[in-house]
Amino acid sequence: MSRFTAVKTFDFRFPTSNTLSGSDAMNPDPDYSSAYVEIHTDADDGVKGIGFVFTIGRGNDVVCKAIESMGDRLIGMEVEPLLDDMKKAWNLFVHDSQLRWLGPEKGVEHMAIGAVLSALWDIKAKRAGKPLWRLLAEMEPEELVSTLDFRYMTDALRPEEAVEILKEGQKGKAERIENLLKVGYPGYSTAAGWLGYSDEKMVALAKEESQVKGFKQIKLKVGQNVDDDLRRLALAREAIGPDVRLAVDANQVWDVPTAIEWINRFHEFDLAWVEEPTSPDDVIGHATIARAINPIKVATGEQMQSRILYKQYLQANAFGIMQIDATRVAGPQEIVLEYLLAKKFNKPVCPHAGGVGLCEAVCHFAMFDYVAVSGTMDGRMIEYVDNQHEHFVHPTVIKNGNYVAPTAPGNGTEMTLETAEKYLYKG
Repeated sequence: MSRFTAVKTFDFRFPTSNTLSGSDAMNPDPDYSSAYVEIHTDADDGVKGIGFVFTIGRGNDVVCKAIESMGDRLIGMEVEPLLDDMKKAWNLFVHDSQLRWLGPEKGVEHMAIGAVLSALWDIKAKRAGKPLWRLLAEMEPEELVSTLDFRYMTDALRPEEAVEILKEGQKGKAERIENLLKVGYPGYSTAAGWLGYSDEKMVALAKEESQVKGFKQIKLKVGQNVDDDLRRLALAREAIGPDVRLAVDANQVWDVPTAIEWINRFHEFDLAWVEEPTSPDDVIGHATIARAINPIKVATGEQMQSRILYKQYLQANAFGIMQIDATRVAGPQEIVLEYLLAKKFNKPVCPHAGGVGLCEAVCHFAMFDYVAVSGTMDGRMIEYVDNQHEHFVHPTVIKNGNYVAPTAPGNGTEMTLETAEKYLYKG
């Protein structure tokens, strides 16, 4: 038996506000940041577990402190009992009543729990010699479902239904793995879309992302000024042509009536979706918007804080495109549940990515979904932005607009500290 010996956190902050990369109507000057954690054991295999929470600057230290407080629970514990029973690991943190009080099951503590659980799954995958997507996809359905928490879920999805979904996903799984390794998974680009960019820069990037890099969809940020939005959308549509999809993202800036009025001026641009039109907690508001702007689809989910919100959105048919984020909820188990819910309600999932490590992390869940849950890539794609990938041991690779499937063991989020430590926050 091995034991946990150390939990180390790093507060990395990258000055993306200097170039306005990441700027949108709600977040004009983000500094992309990572509350990064390493979990060490006394095993002689050299394996350490990696997890993180993505933030946009101030407050990253708060997340690091939350992770450190949980690390104290692990020190001295035996590793293998947790790795063999990941539901036990989930319960250790999510069902800790004093930690739960700070949410419950949302906010900084919940995201910090996600970083710790992600690091434990990283150790599990590395010890198995598999990338996380393949570890999850090749677990027996009953085994994977046994790691999940169905409290508050059974009016929408029961454990036995989840098992049946995964058993159905066994059919053709080997062929899908082969196809994934051959062609990758579709991505889309937000590189051109930041509100701080000039029209000239936006147009040039839109052309490069679609014509050179091969992305079949680009996304623009909107919501600051409607006349500016109309001008930029016209320029973008002209730049990419009619065959490349165009989406927009308001980053929660509108209330419901404003969203409806604003979005209904966008119909001429043949939009794939409008993302985060209002508060991520407003289920009824999103459903109202979705009905009022049809056939433009509503997409949301990157800032939904728990599986319970996803359940309610799906039950209310409040979006057409479901999105997830790799670090907003409590780690892989909650994300797997989100994908199972999406399958039950027949909604495509297009994950949020682009921040520090999000591309590296979230592709594992989309690929797990393709291989073992939905069995399809139709109408599905992962967001991509070229930010800070050079700091990762196994950075995301894009080929012909597709994410190349990771093959290295683990969750893919280990950073090269020799380069990243230049951005260690000193206070």
